[in-house]
Amino acid sequence: MIAIDNVLISDDVIEQHFVCDLSKCKGGCCVDGDTGAPITQEEADIIEDIYPKIKHLLSPEAIGLIEEDGTHTFDDEYGLVTPTLNGGICVYGYYDEAGIVKCAMEHEYKLGNIDFKKPISCNLFPIRITEYDTYEAMNYEPRKPMCRPACKLGKSLKVPVYQFLKEPLIRKYGEEFYQALDATAQAYYKDK
Repeated sequence: MIAIDNVLISDDVIEQHFVCDLSKCKGGCCVDGDTGAPITQEEADIIEDIYPKIKHLLSPEAIGLIEEDGTHTFDDEYGLVTPTLNGGICVYGYYDEAGIVKCAMEHEYKLGNIDFKKPISCNLFPIRITEYDTYEAMNYEPRKPMCRPACKLGKSLKVPVYQFLKEPLIRKYGEEFYQALDATAQAYYKDK
């Protein structure tokens, strides 16, 4: 276990390897799960504000659900979450021409039409953050067998999980946190 500030980090975050292989998983993390993506209240407010700018990418079923139930919902275990269609695809997901699920928020963000990329829980996957009263726990939780190709690709490219997720880790915790994590990882590799 690694401790940086008030974050306890599973050793798997630096020991395991991961690189998304969308050609194999087809964006399954946006479809497969117990519920929608966990979001913060701040993210829920942002999603509500940007909904009109991403609506054109969504399916008629997704639009109907959002307009009936709202841009987010509540789950007993995870709190605020994005809605899903019948427990499947996130309402903000859409299929591209290759049959890969993409995020409408991320699509519009890349075009410069909105300032919000996507929920941090999505951006950090397969890392999951659990918040407690005085600390956060960071764990590596790939979905099996869906993430098997990403684990295999990461291993062949020798890309540790934390390096693959550098941008979202900095987005959530800042550059200084990431540099401390990287220094810890480098010391760990040197000792191996």
